Amino acid sequence: MGLMPMHNPILSVHLDRSDSRRGMAKLADGRSFACALGKGGARADKREGDGATPLGRFGLRGLFYRPDREPAPQTGLSRRALAPEDGWCDDPGAAEYNRMVRLPCPHRHERLWREDHVYDLIVVVGYNDAPVTAGRGSAIFLHLAREDYAPTEGCIAFSREDLLEILTALGPESMVVIEA
Repeated sequence: MGLMPMHNPILSVHLDRSDSRRGMAKLADGRSFACALGKGGARADKREGDGATPLGRFGLRGLFYRPDREPAPQTGLSRRALAPEDGWCDDPGAAEYNRMVRLPCPHRHERLWREDHVYDLIVVVGYNDAPVTAGRGSAIFLHLAREDYAPTEGCIAFSREDLLEILTALGPESMVVIEA
């Protein structure tokens, strides 16, 4: 099965009016998907550690996947298999801030190879990366939701089935637009 063509490679995310930690994402063709957002809601002035999902329009930089749990998904995004020593620096004082790092790492970081399944699929959102500004927030991803769609630390999380479907519509020019 080939990739599904996408005329407008935009994934629009709208906050739930009754709970800003949940949302609905929609592709240009009308398909929509429930998602979990940051425990701090969504903010235009995101800061490191606030638990908020950043509002705005961002490119999608590529997909990481756990090769021991997932075959390489169908997508037009660049794909890379994760390894146990992969991490993401979330230390605003480090030169590697908001970048992938190899573990062990002397700076504060997140481990991408996790025991749970939330990072089995990770799409890197191009937030605070061109250029990186210390303290504006890091490690903003599209990833897998917990069963109860519990809020994230600032990412956008989907069911496995929904994220796999979304991936088929994404390519190198795709964007995510997060709106209140």
